[in-house]
Amino acid sequence: MDITLRQLRAFVALADTGSFTRAAETLCITQSALSGLIKELEAQLGVSLVDRSTRRNNLSAVGQEFYDIACGLLRELDRSLAHIDDLKRLRAGVVRMAAPQLMSSTLMPAAMAAFNRQHPQVEIYLADCAVEDVINRVALGQVDFGIGPQRAVPTAVAASPFIAPPFIAVFPRGHALQKLRKVRWRELTKHSLIVLEGEFAEQLQQDLLESSGKRMISPRHVVTFMSTALSLVNAGMGVTACLPYARPLIDLYRLEARPLVEPEVRRHFFIYTRRYSNPSPAAEAFIESLRSGATGLETG
Repeated sequence: MDITLRQLRAFVALADTGSFTRAAETLCITQSALSGLIKELEAQLGVSLVDRSTRRNNLSAVGQEFYDIACGLLRELDRSLAHIDDLKRLRAGVVRMAAPQLMSSTLMPAAMAAFNRQHPQVEIYLADCAVEDVINRVALGQVDFGIGPQRAVPTAVAASPFIAPPFIAVFPRGHALQKLRKVRWRELTKHSLIVLEGEFAEQLQQDLLESSGKRMISPRHVVTFMSTALSLVNAGMGVTACLPYARPLIDLYRLEARPLVEPEVRRHFFIYTRRYSNPSPAAEAFIESLRSGATGLETG
């Protein structure tokens, strides 16, 4: 059988009005077109659905049973179409994302709050995790998208550029570096340096080596999270290099920050999505909102 929506809507309109004329007017079609749709439907089903008379067109016994079925189908379809329209217009929807721990605690709260003010019906879920876990969560389909520094990705994951902020120097108030408007790397590394373990320090060392020809990183303390590094700076244990989106924590600890130059080193961040899966309208809108709000992070 090849029953169409037009046939079903024509049949329900006829059953509701009891008249070919009024049903045709309801659907904004001609009476002959309506009659043709009912005949097609009856031919498809192989039964008579309407007992035709000159006064009123009543449903047959089979037509009465089919009416309940047709109404249920159209009701579910209309409900689904309305929900899709809500999703498209951001009157509903869910956004699931993953971001590194520091970015989750500094950049994301304000971004989520701003989006929620515009689209309060959209639910937003944030997975704050280790940097190396972001891409894995995207690949497994646990989140709609992830944000993180440049990394090798599996074939199932696509990467698009997000931001490329430069490193900034962070140190306690009253420190010797405070008198400088900009801090050279060689000036920063004269002091007790606090860096992150693993690929963060390795990549930073490589970037500085390629730019200056010198190995500048000789850390005094190596920690796992930048929040720990900033806490140590706050305690007077040294200085560190981090990215501008850490400003909320820097301000919270009342630390000082300066652009790091000679050389200027940037860290490239990407938005990671599943390659063969389009994000939902809500996720796409949130990504666009993030891009619009992150433009100021391109400077130190």
